[in-house]
Amino acid sequence: MSEKSTTTVLVVDDERDHADGIVEALDKQCARAIAVYTGSDALEILRNKNVEIVVTDLKLDGDIDGLDILDEAKRQNSQTEVILITAYATIDTCKEAIRRGAYDYIVKPIDIDQLRTLVSRAGRKALSVQRTQFGSAKSAPEDFMFEGVRGSNPAVERIFEVLRRVAPTNISVLIEGESGTGKELLAKAIHNNSPRKNRPFKPINCAGLTETLLESELFGHVKGAFTGATADRKGLFEIADKGTLFLDEIGDMPLNMQAKLLRVLEDGLIIPVGSSKPVMVDVRVISATHQDLTRLIVERKFREDLYFRIKGVSVTVPRLRDRVDDIPAFVDYFLKEAAWQIGSEITEITDSAMAALANYDWPGNIRQLRNCIRTMVVMCERDKLDVQDIPPEISRLRQLSAGAKTTPNLAGMPLDKLEKQAIIDTLAKTNNNREKAAKILGIGQRTLYRKIKEYNL
Repeated sequence: MSEKSTTTVLVVDDERDHADGIVEALDKQCARAIAVYTGSDALEILRNKNVEIVVTDLKLDGDIDGLDILDEAKRQNSQTEVILITAYATIDTCKEAIRRGAYDYIVKPIDIDQLRTLVSRAGRKALSVQRTQFGSAKSAPEDFMFEGVRGSNPAVERIFEVLRRVAPTNISVLIEGESGTGKELLAKAIHNNSPRKNRPFKPINCAGLTETLLESELFGHVKGAFTGATADRKGLFEIADKGTLFLDEIGDMPLNMQAKLLRVLEDGLIIPVGSSKPVMVDVRVISATHQDLTRLIVERKFREDLYFRIKGVSVTVPRLRDRVDDIPAFVDYFLKEAAWQIGSEITEITDSAMAALANYDWPGNIRQLRNCIRTMVVMCERDKLDVQDIPPEISRLRQLSAGAKTTPNLAGMPLDKLEKQAIIDTLAKTNNNREKAAKILGIGQRTLYRKIKEYNL
């Protein structure tokens, strides 16, 4: 890097002089380089601070090694890049590190110029992923980076604009949308672009938890508060102090807990289970739900006063089937991501496979598409993904959904008829928007116009 980046690098090495030397070497290259000398200190920082790059020795004193740090870094933020330092570079060790998501490794004695180059590349990759994974570079200003979902759909661009304004504030945010549309990733983006970004981001799924368990998870408990409470334990509100708490599926929260949550949001005081001593907390709350909270209010299953308290600003994430023109961008990104993670050289997908994916309804939304592409990469034995690589359950559901339209069985159909059917389905899916249809089919608009005329569509 010729100029200093905004990257934060965590250096982990039990040899203090070595760690400090690396920090000094990287100091002119990144915004901040931090040295720690134990695995436990590294884990603590990863759990409480936003770190883009980790440079860690593979072998450390104690029970925690470089692979443990790699796992925790990826657990806290999948986009954190990890570079391992090793004096014992074996093929198996390096393969295992890459399999777990390491960016690369470097062998002792360290070549500082080589390390600087690796850190520079890792920093550019992390920044690129943050800027493009939720939206195109043009749709997000330089000072606001979304992670998790791609696309240039108008509804998504409106979400960008709202969250760009909201992120620097303490306003509560309600994110609505179907499961799998990327609500938690949006919440992380808000946190990472707020003044609280260096403090904890703590998510909790409110669905499926009993009132007692949820209360303990949120507010903590004291020793002896209930059977099994053998020690005091902090709740997520206290752990996330000065940070952000993400309440996923808040529509499933029991009514009694809704009342307790409302009190905390209004006065900033929590009382651990079994205690009478209040604790002051400063936490920004972001909530999400796939349910219609206004309907739940009418049914007396959700408190109206809590609804207005959590809905400082609300956004609705569109379903994948409502933004079919974004599917090729998702497929391209997930294909490259899966190939890199798995170690595959597959980087392309055939036009027919892309058309088939674009014409599926994706009830599981982006999460389902991502898992589908990963499965296809794992199972594919050629250099390109094709229709036969689409998981059977998706192929069957796609055919069943097409059955009502009397779409013929594709097996044994001539290629020209396959092509014609793909064009018909794609035009129907895009409401006859030829520009979008051409993009999905992976062909130019002129080619599409020619095909439409050729097939008399």
